[in-house]
Amino acid sequence: MLSKLLGRFAHDIGIDLGTSKTLVYVKDKGIVINESSVVAVNARNNQIISIGEDARKMIGKTPGHIIISKPLTSGVISDFEITEKMIRHFINKIHREGFSLTPRPRVVIGIPLNVTEVERKAVEDATKAGGAREVFLVEQPLAAAIGARVPIQEPSGFMMVDMGGGISEIAVISLGGVVTSSSLLIAGEKLDENIIQYARENFNLLLGSKTAEELKIKIGTVSPNPEKEETVMRGRDLISGLPKEVAINSLQIREAIIRPIKQIVEAIRDTLERTPPELVADIYQRGLLLSGGGANLKGLNELIAQEIRIPVNIIDDPVTAVVRGTGIILEDMDNLKEVLLPPTSEN
Repeated sequence: MLSKLLGRFAHDIGIDLGTSKTLVYVKDKGIVINESSVVAVNARNNQIISIGEDARKMIGKTPGHIIISKPLTSGVISDFEITEKMIRHFINKIHREGFSLTPRPRVVIGIPLNVTEVERKAVEDATKAGGAREVFLVEQPLAAAIGARVPIQEPSGFMMVDMGGGISEIAVISLGGVVTSSSLLIAGEKLDENIIQYARENFNLLLGSKTAEELKIKIGTVSPNPEKEETVMRGRDLISGLPKEVAINSLQIREAIIRPIKQIVEAIRDTLERTPPELVADIYQRGLLLSGGGANLKGLNELIAQEIRIPVNIIDDPVTAVVRGTGIILEDMDNLKEVLLPPTSEN
């Protein structure tokens, strides 16, 4: 009774707790936070200096006593204390913006496929410690499909490929659940690492991770027939130690990132081969759906379509698909509760 009464006044929230980005949806208000999953910590006193975009701006520019922490690795918690503080910061930020007298919220949070019970419990505990009244977990590909308004409860097959910052997940969905799936620790940050390695090996140039990401976004492509675009990259000369500026083009970026992308394509092929033929027929008819930040990589849809020989569609606003899905679950919990994972045994 008390829980239902509190629920009438609480501003329940959905969270996409990603390796690179954290997005927060507030029931009846929409997406209110879209910030980097980055925390700056003062190592002298273990105090948080900044969280989110403000902390991301400090990457590569801090003195020795300030540590930049990314508390999630491959979509799971690697630093419990920092994650809890980050979640608390975002929940408190929502309350500061007009909801300070409301009860603690219920939270629906997206997590990767096939996480262990220990990892699930870490998410539940960190979210409760961060200020949640109740925590519900949903697998990210399911949340992305719901966010894309895919009728997942029908007896029909849909394939989602969700490429985030730390993990790429492939899931065949039918009747409200995942039938076959694959997870790879190959995603946006891996592509950035490959660009850094390419610059080091080919230009004796040391790039920062932010610069590599900016290059990927600006001229990155994996198109089978890419157009040549050029830009300038700036870093430190590994020989002289001095600042250096080098021209680079989209064909070179493609060379740097194509191998991990081909691994994702092979994982899609493998997942299809393990899928029941009736569902494969549905997928070939409807096409594959791309979500996550990686969906915006130029030419990715063309490459997958050419290699797998099925239509590939980028969903609308692919970056926010998971958090929109958590929001839809909040708005229609009674009808969508079957997609939620059971709570861990100790919760």
